[in-house]
Amino acid sequence: MSFPVDAVITWVDGNDINHQKKMLPYVEDKAKVNDKNFRTRFDQVEEIKFTVNSILKFAPFIRNIFVVTDNQTPKFLKNKKEGAYKNVFVVDHQAVFKEDTQFLPVFNCRPIETKLYDIPNLSEHFIYFNDDMFLLKEVKISDFFVEGKPVVRGKWLKFNEDIFYKRLFNSEKKKKRAGHKKAQEMSAKLVGFNKYYKFHHTPYPLRKFTFKEFFKEHKEVETLNIKHKFRNAEQYTPQGLANHIEIRNKTAILKNDYQLVYIQNYKKSFTWLKYKLNIITKKESKLFLNMQSLDQCPKEKLNYVLNWLEEKYSL
Repeated sequence: MSFPVDAVITWVDGNDINHQKKMLPYVEDKAKVNDKNFRTRFDQVEEIKFTVNSILKFAPFIRNIFVVTDNQTPKFLKNKKEGAYKNVFVVDHQAVFKEDTQFLPVFNCRPIETKLYDIPNLSEHFIYFNDDMFLLKEVKISDFFVEGKPVVRGKWLKFNEDIFYKRLFNSEKKKKRAGHKKAQEMSAKLVGFNKYYKFHHTPYPLRKFTFKEFFKEHKEVETLNIKHKFRNAEQYTPQGLANHIEIRNKTAILKNDYQLVYIQNYKKSFTWLKYKLNIITKKESKLFLNMQSLDQCPKEKLNYVLNWLEEKYSL
């Protein structure tokens, strides 16, 4: 079965002074803006270049790549010519939010992810990448869609509230945190599940139809997610919502292998980092690499990582 598939990447340059000025009026605690745990959601080291290159190099079936930004353009695309990046397009939040632009600007990924299905000229089937996700080797459409159905990688887990020790020991503050796990649980509850299918930081195969049909009947659910400037505990993960709708409708192919090399902790030894990058990534079963919060990586290790990425993803 052959059909067009696009890739979508969300990106923000938190180092951009104009972006910081735009954000400041909406931040209650101004000192928080310089906190590294706050900044890491916005700061970047131009790793998106390697995300794009990995798609161009290892996913030849991708038709177009859309980079969704807030009036920003990654450096490597600013002077793009009709060469390798001819099918890479920068799309502004304004073009994606359309009739919902009253909620802009937003400074968390969930509203933007909620509106990705509205990207102009986006194919029905698309794969969503965070800007720190990379393909490790050549992939096929069937790694993401089988007979048009999305391949959903994950595993079934109980809600925290149904796990005795977590219910007993989690503080009220922790329960109200706008964490990733809670947002995944919320997405399952919205579709009527009493457990959730936990996804990881791998590329997400999605269908426009799934979002359009659900939000046509439940516009309030869409508004719930896009109205918050910053992360909020009542938000859900849109890709999780789509996954659970597909599972409910029996239109998902479930796969309990993430096929992922996940790197987040840069406090571990240099030897460990090199082992992950040079040995584990070469395993036949591994298709994806995710390197979270590279902006927090110590300089010597970061230089090594960037050189590794440059060498692997040169076009």
